[in-house]
Amino acid sequence: MPNPNLRSVQQFAVDLTLDPDTAQVNLSVSNDLKQVHDTNQKNFRDSLLRSILTKQSFSSGRFYFEVQVKDKIALVLGVAKESVDRKKTGTLNSKYGHWCICLESSNVYVNYHEPRVPLSLKRAPQKVGVFVDYDKGLVSFYDADTADLIYSFTGCCFREKLFPFLNPCHHYSGKTQLL
Repeated sequence: MPNPNLRSVQQFAVDLTLDPDTAQVNLSVSNDLKQVHDTNQKNFRDSLLRSILTKQSFSSGRFYFEVQVKDKIALVLGVAKESVDRKKTGTLNSKYGHWCICLESSNVYVNYHEPRVPLSLKRAPQKVGVFVDYDKGLVSFYDADTADLIYSFTGCCFREKLFPFLNPCHHYSGKTQLL
């Protein structure tokens, strides 16, 4: 399946807001519900995964969103199926319903947990675009500044709602922002 170019998928941009009710206890969400960062405070409900979902979910069609990742040392982002077990560690991969990439110390990986696959990029992205074609089973990640394709999951079989999610990672500075 060919991957669409960035300009053609940006027409499917959606406005997302973070859902504080899904935030792990150590995450703090901005008042405008667009930024999240890790803290040492317990703020919301308990989950072992330091992640937060958006209020919006998708069960058909196509959608695109961007995440500012500039100045982040580590971050995991992508989409998760509605029934994903957020209290179980080791589930940040497509086998368990997280279609995601991980940025860590200028390196980019497919999946955060096994199997962790390193990607060779010219540079670490500053802004990542995520495109999902629910009906075609496609999740693509782009460097939104250079329009380069970072990685695509193809042949996915989605059967439930998908939620965009962010995981700003443990004890790393910097806010993660939906654009």
